[in-house]
Amino acid sequence: MRVALLAESFLPHMNGVTGSVLHVLRHLAAEGHETLVIAPRAGEITTDLHGARTELLRSVPLPSYPDVRVGFARAARLAAILREFDPDVVHLASPFVLGWQGVAAADALRVPTVAVYQTDVVAYAEKYGMPQASALAGRHLARLHRRATLTLAPSAASLRQLEDLGVDRLRRWGRGVDTERFGPERRSDAWRARVAPGELIVGYVGRLAPEKQVEDLAALAGLDGVRLVIVGDGPARAALERLLPGAVFTGHLTGDVLAETLASFDVFVHPGESETFGQTIQEALASAVPVVATGVGGPVDLVRSSVDGWLYRPGDLADLRARVADLVGDEGKRRAFAAAAGESVRERTWEAVCRRLVAYYDEARTLRPIDDALPRGSARRPSAPLARPAPPAGPRAWSRFVALGDSITEGLCDASRMPSGEYRGWADRLAQLLAHARGSDGSFRYANLAVRSRTVRGLVDEQVPHALALRPDLVSVLIGANDLVARRVDPVAVAAEVAGAVRRLRDAGIDVLLVTPFLPRRRATAIFARRFALFASELRRIADGTGAVLLDTAVFLDADGRPAIADLDLWADDKVHLRSRGHRFLAYRAAEALGVPDAEALGDLDAALHAEGDPVAQGTWLRRDALPWLWRRLRGRTAGDGRVAKHDGYVLIGGRGDVREQVRSR
Repeated sequence: MRVALLAESFLPHMNGVTGSVLHVLRHLAAEGHETLVIAPRAGEITTDLHGARTELLRSVPLPSYPDVRVGFARAARLAAILREFDPDVVHLASPFVLGWQGVAAADALRVPTVAVYQTDVVAYAEKYGMPQASALAGRHLARLHRRATLTLAPSAASLRQLEDLGVDRLRRWGRGVDTERFGPERRSDAWRARVAPGELIVGYVGRLAPEKQVEDLAALAGLDGVRLVIVGDGPARAALERLLPGAVFTGHLTGDVLAETLASFDVFVHPGESETFGQTIQEALASAVPVVATGVGGPVDLVRSSVDGWLYRPGDLADLRARVADLVGDEGKRRAFAAAAGESVRERTWEAVCRRLVAYYDEARTLRPIDDALPRGSARRPSAPLARPAPPAGPRAWSRFVALGDSITEGLCDASRMPSGEYRGWADRLAQLLAHARGSDGSFRYANLAVRSRTVRGLVDEQVPHALALRPDLVSVLIGANDLVARRVDPVAVAAEVAGAVRRLRDAGIDVLLVTPFLPRRRATAIFARRFALFASELRRIADGTGAVLLDTAVFLDADGRPAIADLDLWADDKVHLRSRGHRFLAYRAAEALGVPDAEALGDLDAALHAEGDPVAQGTWLRRDALPWLWRRLRGRTAGDGRVAKHDGYVLIGGRGDVREQVRSR
């Protein structure tokens, strides 16, 4: 794989973003991947980049923090660099300024992007006294990450923060820890005797900047027999030295010297409330040093309070002092916490974390063609097929299945092996698959309440009450297409009605299969594509919020990277319904979503056994389909007027899928 890493900051300035990029480069090189780093030029680089190519761009120093450089490049310039490298994926490390141009360049080339959220720019703006800028930063971050193919966040808190900003496609990805470098064996009595002879050491490691809140450590002044050690550098150092005259300031440390210093602490403190993760906390734990950290943000996922450290109430400096005093005053507790700390990070190696990252790269590569097939501006994009949660152990033992919807679910144009004038359809086929998966006891019951031309209002007023009376354990809902092709419609409002129907079913303890509507790939349907995409976006939210199983038809792509369900070979001669092949496709995708074993293989076999074509339609499309439809519209009628559902009560389906008899539910 060829991976382009675009970093908002880079060497020679070392911070969490730079450190993560270096670890990723090392792992990718070890696995045989090719890499390119695009970053601001900030000075001479002497560090081993593990064979990565570099493109260093012009930059300017951040006014309040000159060690940090802000890179600038037009999207066209970045696109040229990427085009020459031809990456399979672009990794955006803590994107903000350069990252925005990077995601635009990748979009122009249709290359998937994985944006790694590492810096809480919104909180930083507030700490630097720029509340108006924080609001702008939040909106910018939301736009950027919604544009990325996939966003990785390091902690539960950062996931919630991005969700609150409206970012979708979120995945959890933490940071690894170098357990070969950081460990309790690095503890040095000589270092301790030189720095704080005869005293216990409470230490901090990190940037010395306002957002880190290092000034809060003044609350520890006067603790008997305790020396405060501050490791790091930054724009706040001079002020902190005046505020903390008794502390030892070591400056910036790296490598084995940092590992020795960290392992020689007795307690590690981290007061920052805007940490998306807290890498130095993880390194302290690996060094078997108990941690006292604020109980908000990234530290909450790393520190097990009362097990390997303490989480104090955010902003409560008296609580901070009390937690540190508790540990420095109890040697037995420090030893117990230290042992637990080392165990807690044993599996968090960079190798394991980077393997997970490569899997996310692969997922982004799957998602990108799905995104390219969607209309621009789709509010909530589908997840990758492999990312959809599957039932853990095959299908549930459903025994009563009711299908709701319109003509697609009624089965129009699926006349395969049916008497003249009768139709089969995807839901009938799914019922047979579910009965087959259940076994051969012949007790599977199926009703189909769908009627052609029905709208969401018909679903809500007629079909859902009828379904509830049948007391099913599984209901499918495919509805909305007739609403969306109306002259005026609000897709969000229509989806809200569907949401109410789904909640009624779920509140009754019924499992729901929710299917996103779809269109054929015809020029005439383009005027409706935006509506269908927005409606599908809302259905994804409904499924997330209600626990419904989602059959997202947008995620199944053909060889050209377009939605397979839109392929005209799956559509009937009337141009608005599926032919038998289309109904088979939809039925087996639904079976997969519900966990039917070997559904894909069964679908391939079924397709091979039904190689014959559908019946040839008689007459021209204009006379046969278009004019009758127009005449009904002019008269205010629909094709479903006066019709009843083909299975308004249960039919029994045997274990082999044969329909046995119609029964009435009590």
